[in-house]
Amino acid sequence: MFILVINCGSSSVKYQLFDVAKKKCRAKGLVERIGRAGACKDHRAAIGIIVNTLTKKRGGVIKSINDIRGIGHRVVHGGEEFKESTLITKKVVRSIEKYSELAPLHNPPSLSGIRGCSEILKGIPQVAVFDTSFHQTMPQRAFLYGLPSRYYKRYGIRRYGFHGTSHRFVSEEAARILRRPAKSLKLVTCHLGNGCSMTAVSGGKSIDTSMGFTPLEGLLMGTRSGDLDPAAVIYILQKEKLTLARVNDILNKESGLLGVSGVSNDMRDILKKAKNNGNTAKRCKTAIDIFIYRIKKYIGAYQAAMGGLDAVIFTAGVGENNPWIVRRISKDLKDVVSGKVKFLTIPTNEELLIARDTYEIIKKG
Repeated sequence: MFILVINCGSSSVKYQLFDVAKKKCRAKGLVERIGRAGACKDHRAAIGIIVNTLTKKRGGVIKSINDIRGIGHRVVHGGEEFKESTLITKKVVRSIEKYSELAPLHNPPSLSGIRGCSEILKGIPQVAVFDTSFHQTMPQRAFLYGLPSRYYKRYGIRRYGFHGTSHRFVSEEAARILRRPAKSLKLVTCHLGNGCSMTAVSGGKSIDTSMGFTPLEGLLMGTRSGDLDPAAVIYILQKEKLTLARVNDILNKESGLLGVSGVSNDMRDILKKAKNNGNTAKRCKTAIDIFIYRIKKYIGAYQAAMGGLDAVIFTAGVGENNPWIVRRISKDLKDVVSGKVKFLTIPTNEELLIARDTYEIIKKG
């Protein structure tokens, strides 16, 4: 059985084709620069390109679209409505549209991909796998903000958390590696890429996570500020007479590692510059120190929240490719955590999890 996994970005579509029976990825690729002159027109056209690539007479992986038994879509925001992956129906599409207000850069492209698949791959069932669903097990004490409750009731302002598919995948893999049932484990999972988030996973469930109402909250990231006093934002806004749109750009696109280092949002560039002398090197070292410090702070907080800790998991671009992070954090925390705590690096595979969920939902009918 072949499952097609689609991940739509604002100007790109990533795809992977899985042979579920053999547990193998048979094809993968990327259609990018969607909407630009001379490139792919829209997401529907991108789906057409993907299907043609998979079924072309020479070099195609499958004979026809009928070989595809299901399509799994990564959808960023499912609000409080979706606590698990779900078969896509007209009602589900309307809900994804509704939550586009909370994820304007992410949900609309996913909807375009879903509609494109509905037209080009007619009759093939589609499944939505939500980034937010894994975190729907958080208790109110973890997801509510200290705001008047009317804003939660009216507008749904609360901590939703993101990267849930990645956190779920690596926590399940950790249980397999440690040869222990997930229900017996207390884990901290660290998804460290250009976007970064951490999750406290107790008994296989998310009980707290660092990202909040939007992906801006939490750790220092590539270009996002992470945690900060909201009064500081108001102060800057008043002093420099900025528009809300400009403030949003500063917090999301000009802050984080890029803002502190003044060099780059890429940890590889920052590490190279930090080896030199001068003010630039100092700023880069400071950016690295803040990045590491916040990770350690969240580990300590989540250990306290769970009443113990069995393992810390590192994943994603920075987490998987920078073993020095694991060494430094484990060394710094040796007097804080139990000697039995494992520090593991586990490559994430969100597409594989999406394929699995899609297969299981289709199998159930």
